[in-house]
Amino acid sequence: MGQRLTQISTRTGDNGTTGLGNNLRVSKNSLRVHAMGEVDELNSHIGVLLCEDMPQDVRDVLVEVQHQLFNLGGELSIPGFELLKTEAVADLDAALALYNAQLPKLQEFILPAGSRGAALAHVCRTVARRAERATVALGNEETLNETPKQYLNRLSDLMFVLARILNRMNGGDDVYWKSQRMAHNTDDAA
Repeated sequence: MGQRLTQISTRTGDNGTTGLGNNLRVSKNSLRVHAMGEVDELNSHIGVLLCEDMPQDVRDVLVEVQHQLFNLGGELSIPGFELLKTEAVADLDAALALYNAQLPKLQEFILPAGSRGAALAHVCRTVARRAERATVALGNEETLNETPKQYLNRLSDLMFVLARILNRMNGGDDVYWKSQRMAHNTDDAA
């Protein structure tokens, strides 16, 4: 990896380029930099979510996710390098199975709402999807390991599930979408 920052304001990016971990300079508008930025934003949103009250096991999962997102950002910053391991995807799969088992099956669509923690988890979910799209776009243009795409895909699913868990934390529930079409079909059936 490149050198660790010892100085934050270097002025080296004033010309619209930034340095990658392998010391190459690229446009700040490159697909790689976009993907790195989306992952960084996602990690920051998870940091905000961690300011909320939540069960310790959920907190532990999210802290580990932050570390893995840092690995992912490092991997994206060094073309051809691997930092994010397949075990990280397996850990998300295990968390998905654990928390899904605690929830009732969905019968309707839910809104990204409810408690503040749940709403923040939904923001994380949507930012994870955006990070996934940016990573897929990068992978369409450059060689990229499969694990980053898989990780972001599973993470967005996990954030949806954790939003539902957080909505139930103090006896709450999901906020269900009131579809006019579905309501109309229910009225017709009565």
